[in-house]
Amino acid sequence: MSGAARSLAVLAFVASLAVLAVVVAVSSAGARVTDGPATVLAAASLTEVVPRVDPTARSSFGGSNQLAQQARQGFPFDVYLSASPQYTRALFSEGVVRKPVAFATNSLVLIVPRRNPARVTSVADLAKRPKLRLVVAGPRVPIGLYTREVLKRLGLLKVLRKTVSLEPDVKGIVGKVALGEADAGFVYATDVRSVAGTVRVIRFPRKAQPTVVYEAAIAARPRDLEAAQAFLIALLGSDGRRALRAAGFGLPA
Repeated sequence: MSGAARSLAVLAFVASLAVLAVVVAVSSAGARVTDGPATVLAAASLTEVVPRVDPTARSSFGGSNQLAQQARQGFPFDVYLSASPQYTRALFSEGVVRKPVAFATNSLVLIVPRRNPARVTSVADLAKRPKLRLVVAGPRVPIGLYTREVLKRLGLLKVLRKTVSLEPDVKGIVGKVALGEADAGFVYATDVRSVAGTVRVIRFPRKAQPTVVYEAAIAARPRDLEAAQAFLIALLGSDGRRALRAAGFGLPA
C-alpha cells in the first residue's frame, strides 16, 4: 500500500471512530425521532458546503456565537457546526450538545476591492493609510477572534481603530468589500471563491496565521436522532470530505 493510500485509510478509520463515538453517545441518551431532514445550525462560512453534504437539511447560517446562543435558548436543532471549538466546547460543558468532533480547517486572508482605491498591497499597509475603511466582525464572532489574533501577532492591533463596520458574520465582511463599501477586510480563504472577480486577495506571513478548526456536535436532545446521526456520518465520511475539499477547506490532522 502506498503512503497516500495509507493516509487515506487512516483518515477514513479515524472519521469512522469519531462517528461511532458520537452516535453511541447520542443513542445512549435517547431522543425523539421525527422522521425528517436534519435541522443544522452552521457557521456562515459553510453556506456552500452544507447543501452538498445533505441537500435536504434544514439549515440556518450565521455567526457561530449567535447560533450557540440560539441553542442555549432552546431553539430546536439536530447538529451544530461551529467555526471555532470555543463554542462547541462551551455548549458541551453546559450540556447543550454531545461531545464535539473536528471536521475541517481553514485559513485567513485579507481582501480588498478589485479597484483597490486605498492602494493596499500588504497587511502592513493597513497602518499606513490614515483614511482606510476597515470592516471586521465583532470580537465574539470566530472570524473576528481570528482577525484580532492575526493583528496581534503582527503588532497591528491599532488598525482596528479604522473599523467602519462590525459585521455579525464573515459573509457581511465579504459583501462590504466586494461592493466597495470598505477598503479591506479579513475573511476565510474559502469565502473568496464566490467574489473572486470583484476582490483581490492579500496573504500574510505564516507566523501570523491562526489555527482555524471547525467542530460539529449533535444536540443533547436532537429533534431527530436518526437525521442527526445520518448528517454527521455524511459530513465525516468520504462525500463530506469531498465537499469540504471542493470548497477549499482542509481536513484536521
